[in-house]
Amino acid sequence: MLASCGYAKTGAESGESATLATDGAAFQVAEMATFAEPWAIEFAPGTPILFVTEQAGTMKFLDTASGTVGTVSGLPEVAYGGQGGLGDIAFLASEASAELGRRTIYLSWAEAGADDTRGAVVGKGTLVCAEAEACAIEGLDVIWRQTPKVTGRGHYSHRISISPDGEYLYIASGERQKMQPSQDTSNTLGTIVRLNLDGTPAAGNPMADKGGVTAEIWSYGHRNILGMDWDAEGRLWEVEHGPAGGDELNLVQRGANYGWPIRSNGEHYNGDPIPDHSADDGFAQPVISWTPVIAPGDMILYSGEMFGAWQGQALIAGLSTQALVRVAIEGDSAREVARHEFDRRLRSVEQGPDGAIWIAEDGEDGRVLKLTPQ
Repeated sequence: MLASCGYAKTGAESGESATLATDGAAFQVAEMATFAEPWAIEFAPGTPILFVTEQAGTMKFLDTASGTVGTVSGLPEVAYGGQGGLGDIAFLASEASAELGRRTIYLSWAEAGADDTRGAVVGKGTLVCAEAEACAIEGLDVIWRQTPKVTGRGHYSHRISISPDGEYLYIASGERQKMQPSQDTSNTLGTIVRLNLDGTPAAGNPMADKGGVTAEIWSYGHRNILGMDWDAEGRLWEVEHGPAGGDELNLVQRGANYGWPIRSNGEHYNGDPIPDHSADDGFAQPVISWTPVIAPGDMILYSGEMFGAWQGQALIAGLSTQALVRVAIEGDSAREVARHEFDRRLRSVEQGPDGAIWIAEDGEDGRVLKLTPQ
């Protein structure tokens, strides 16, 4: 039950460890379960059940009230390898009062195509939990495909976020390490798409009149988005990987172009320069840019009562930084306020029904950790 963390240790109870950030905020960390390459964690609304995707194509759940770990069947075949595999999970908040027995579930994954190509997809199905230790997904149908499928195994992004009004799906579509497609709106690489709940392009999208996949696009010029969430004002924020330097936190605006690969506050991995963002470059500017990078794996905007001082802050799971990065958002600006260091890469972060913070570590034997105030 011991989950070791960085920073100064405080007097935690047996089976837990405590961490103290540089701003004096302390919390306890408890190990709750272990999974194989966990990628996304998501509570089914109105329940204590935490669902976990495992990148190789399996899915499990943790009953956080009883400690029971169960399996989920009915998963799709995934193109596993590199950054690809089974991805994100999303549920409808409107079904919070429904029994866990049957509810809508959205999943993303990497799908193989012809000629050694791959692309992200999102499917919609019905989650049926008829047993304490087993659930099944029925009628899982693909409702969206990243266009086009390309070679390689990186930058799928495929994070899913449902708008606060419960009407629209927002899907992060990475540029698949191809760069230039991010500036070409005839495809959906390097974009955020906005869809109806059935996967069709939503009315009011900025290029809806152009038809085809262009009608799906909400914003473009992105690189590799791995976290999206909504603030109390109903605004969408995202965090994405830069190249060598230049990770970004962005406030997502309708029709905005975020500049990749024409502008970045990083440089190419071979050292070739990329012009930095500037106020007059015509692109949407990052609210925060990190060099050295934080290597974000996921992000939430915290809204709970348990960590009251953190309300409205972004909590970013760091991969290479092995840290939970806290960012205070103030209007249209933001600033990093603390880093809580862990001893492994952090892949995903989620807020529990009671306001506790849940983190999934990256990699084989990735632990799911629960954070509560000391």
